[in-house]
Amino acid sequence: MKREANPTLLIFRFSAMGDVAMVASVLREVKEQWPNLTLVMVSRESFKPFFADISGVIFHPFYPHGVHKGIQGLFRLFQELLQYTPQAVADLHYNLRSRSLSTLFWLKGIPTSQLDKGRKEKRALTRPHNKVRKPLKPMVERYADVFRKLGYPITLRHVLQSRQLTLPESVVPLFSDNHTAKVGVAPFAQHQPKVYPLKRMEAVIEYLDKQGHTVLIFGGGAAEQQVAQDWQERFRHVHSLIGQFTLQQELAVISHLDLMLTMDSANMHMASLVGVRALSIWGATHPYAGFLGYGQQPEDCIQVDHPARPSSVYGNRPCLCDGVDSMELIAPEMVIGRLREAGL
Repeated sequence: MKREANPTLLIFRFSAMGDVAMVASVLREVKEQWPNLTLVMVSRESFKPFFADISGVIFHPFYPHGVHKGIQGLFRLFQELLQYTPQAVADLHYNLRSRSLSTLFWLKGIPTSQLDKGRKEKRALTRPHNKVRKPLKPMVERYADVFRKLGYPITLRHVLQSRQLTLPESVVPLFSDNHTAKVGVAPFAQHQPKVYPLKRMEAVIEYLDKQGHTVLIFGGGAAEQQVAQDWQERFRHVHSLIGQFTLQQELAVISHLDLMLTMDSANMHMASLVGVRALSIWGATHPYAGFLGYGQQPEDCIQVDHPARPSSVYGNRPCLCDGVDSMELIAPEMVIGRLREAGL
């Protein structure tokens, strides 16, 4: 496509949290390499903090259960977005909503580029028999391909960039002791097959507590909040942050951590956003599918090597390895060993 001097691009990615966080990592690189671009990020309002400090990115909220619900709501969103006079559309979601929206812009003569999700390769990776077990293109590179097809070559560096944000005042005392490590633990995930058994995670938390490290628990709803509260009451150096902070505040706390221990979940991608190293635990899913946090290292993935893995791209199906759930094959000692290797 012919490039304008100061073009405006619309970017669509409506969900899920981890995917939207990965988009933010990519947009940071896009703006560094193409500073004249104005990027209009269209996503759910709750994800706005991911883009708050990226210069030249305008966030336009999408309300799928409100004013943008249904066909009429999508057309209303289309009309709202016309105010930006976009030169192109980057569809980083490629679902029914984003495709419909892209079509409306295409009908107005505005070039569109859409995400290739690599569904065929992912099916081959996760099918029960005759798996093709090889690393697939990282999701962030698939996002970058959308911009490349629009005529904006992007070279992703795949490195963590540390960005310390202002801590919420209430947690400042937890970071006042410079002699103890600050470790985030995000033991929960949207899908149960992605969750390390809580009794095993408790053993890992007990190890960190005995070492005198400050342990901060992230993520989850009411049920998970109760689990984390129980850990806080039982262990001297453990503090639950669940339900206490906004997403922007959580990002700020994560930005001051020495390390994050997480599942294959949004918290891994949030750690990437602020340049914090994450040790991640994988069961039903596998980093081969392309969803490792941006800038995180494959050697920091804690998993077992078994031909049955992975069973799922998103973790919504359990993965049985010779009749045993793949998460059960990861002993607490294995996780603790990796923490020790990381200096904890």
